[in-house]
Amino acid sequence: MLELRDARFIQSSVDPRDRPSPGLPEIAFVGRSNVGKSSLLNALVQRKRLALTSRTPGKTQTINYFLIDEECYFVDLPGYGYAQVPESIRRRWRPMIEKYLSDNPWLRGIVLLVDGRHPPTKLDREMTRWLADRGLPALVVLTKADRVTRSRREPGIGEAVEMLGLDPEQALWFSSRTGEGRDDLVEALKDLLEEA
Repeated sequence: MLELRDARFIQSSVDPRDRPSPGLPEIAFVGRSNVGKSSLLNALVQRKRLALTSRTPGKTQTINYFLIDEECYFVDLPGYGYAQVPESIRRRWRPMIEKYLSDNPWLRGIVLLVDGRHPPTKLDREMTRWLADRGLPALVVLTKADRVTRSRREPGIGEAVEMLGLDPEQALWFSSRTGEGRDDLVEALKDLLEEA
């Protein structure tokens, strides 16, 4: 049972076939550059610097594996879209991410992060469709909840669900700063691991 009591970095890789041993269930975290993937991972496991964060888009450039409770891996993937890295590196990310997501018997689900301050972007919609076309279970997390007024929360999640073609139970709010939504996300992650 996932309790998030123990979390540690295991390895980084640029080759999706280079996985840690032993093979365990994996949950991947994807989203636009600078949407808050690393911050969310840190808030989830309640550690300040498990995953390295930066204000500069494109900090995560490899597939990063974190062992959780000796039961599963959380996998932090490079962001898609704008990033302050050379074009040659950005061009490598897409095939690396697609191969990881497409050819992975250990993958149990995807957490797709979307900046909750704005409607989902074209890239967010494309990623959601790409995951759905491959039958990959996805949960959408609207980040930066602490920067969205309470009166905008319900309309915001409704808009995201409609634009991304999701069921309402596939989306939730989260704030890495305040921890809001952490318990709901932990329960959703347990469900992903148990359903597989």
